[in-house]
Amino acid sequence: MTALAIVFWSSVALIVYAHLGYPLLLSLLARLRGPQEFRWPQDLALPTVSVIVPAYAEEEVIQQRIANLHDEIAFPRSKLEVIVACDGSPDRTAQRAREAGADLVLELPRGGSTNQEGLYWRYELAMRARESRLRSVTGGNGAIYATRRDAYVEVDPVMGHDLSFPFTLVKRGWLALYNPAAVASEKMVPSLEGEFARKRRMMAHTWPIVLQGGLLSPRGYGAVYAFMIFSHRVLRYITPFLHLVALGTAIALIGQGWVYIAAVVIQGAVLLGALAAALIRWRPLLIARYYVLTTASLAAGLWDWLRHGVDPGWEPAEGTR
Repeated sequence: MTALAIVFWSSVALIVYAHLGYPLLLSLLARLRGPQEFRWPQDLALPTVSVIVPAYAEEEVIQQRIANLHDEIAFPRSKLEVIVACDGSPDRTAQRAREAGADLVLELPRGGSTNQEGLYWRYELAMRARESRLRSVTGGNGAIYATRRDAYVEVDPVMGHDLSFPFTLVKRGWLALYNPAAVASEKMVPSLEGEFARKRRMMAHTWPIVLQGGLLSPRGYGAVYAFMIFSHRVLRYITPFLHLVALGTAIALIGQGWVYIAAVVIQGAVLLGALAAALIRWRPLLIARYYVLTTASLAAGLWDWLRHGVDPGWEPAEGTR
């Protein structure tokens, strides 16, 4: 086997493993491990809980959000503190938050950030649940997570907590666990193009965490968690480059067998299917379009970060409010 063929098969194997092999392996290992139970010790006093709601230009929904927190969280009101952090909002978000009964409203200078999409999120959350059974999740959800006060760590505000916290806490001896009882909802971006723009912005925030924020350093992970970080995070983020390598080597080897012709045809068909989805609303084509745009956003986010760093500003995606 030539060096080009080895590179081709390695890139294809990593793509398949990242999207199919790893989830299947996780499912098997989690099943062998058994279910995960969350129990609050009966003799332990309830702690004080602060719910922090970052808000930018949310005057239309902030009162409903605060009312929802008061009504839906099964926790003594005297132990629950609602903090609204207004990120330089140009509207009346802070005023509406006070009127709704927020315990503390912080009016911060403009800075930045936060999270969602059907099939992808069912796939993603299934993996997080199984990672949690084995050790700890490799990524959180910016829309809803809780941290012990004594475990909280300061991270650069432009770097998303949802990715930074889990691996940082694991390195400090804590666990980041997935709890299916914790539920948040958010309107989806109404177009795939809007979703691409959102993910591109998110990835511009993600790459500095990956390359400079310590995610790639296995110190403190342990073997199992290091394996999950590599399989779920590292391979996910380099997927667009693996596709380019697979396509380039397949083209170079196209005269050496039908399998390389098939590799070029399949990748070309996926790209054409993604383009066709703009005109034909057929589920397989829409899935192809979503996959292509999501994969492209990984590379586009890296390009944005390398060109001009991380933009701390954030605008709600159109149609999500």
